[in-house]
Amino acid sequence: MLSKKRYLEALEIIEDMFPQAHGELEWETPFQLLIATILSAQATDKGVNKATPALFAAFPDAQTMSQAKVEEIEKLIRTIGLYKTKAKNLLRTSQMLVTDFGDLLPDLPKDKKVLQTLPGVGRKTANVVLAEAYGIPGIAVDTHVERVSKRLDIVPQKATVLEVEEKLMKLIPQEKWVQAHHHLIFFGRYHCTAKKPKCADCPVLDYCKFGKKYLKNE
Repeated sequence: MLSKKRYLEALEIIEDMFPQAHGELEWETPFQLLIATILSAQATDKGVNKATPALFAAFPDAQTMSQAKVEEIEKLIRTIGLYKTKAKNLLRTSQMLVTDFGDLLPDLPKDKKVLQTLPGVGRKTANVVLAEAYGIPGIAVDTHVERVSKRLDIVPQKATVLEVEEKLMKLIPQEKWVQAHHHLIFFGRYHCTAKKPKCADCPVLDYCKFGKKYLKNE
């Protein structure tokens, strides 16, 4: 397993590779970020960003979306995977926000466990919303963060998403959690890709057991 010292050195290199790393979902309010993040499950940010302008034009906030028909939401997000299930989740989430947390709107509950009671909201989505909208420290583990963490051998290959999150929180100083999340996503999305990773010209290769093995087997 990669030591804490070596991992932080590797993370510093990744930060230098993508100094402008940031969340790529487009949103204007915490509610819109929540909706976009729910839609991003098993979908690309690019695909979500194509659908949300029309969705948010029709239903800009929880109050308006809570009164929509599920078919209306489906029509606006049908280009996104699992759109029927997601449309139901968006409607139910909006309704819950209005009925259970109406006194907070347009803000959202700032508690991870409370957010996770909303339909379609898991740990990753809650972490993203709290970090991006409110600056509350957290590390959201998506497919890119999980892949990079396992390739760098900081967790076992069979580690769960929660185990990856807990390990990263131990390794990375809390004040760097939010930005480290963005750096790891950019590294996984644009360099350490699932297929054909750019190991041959990777500045992190010296730290990466996967990369060395990958190049040897090419």
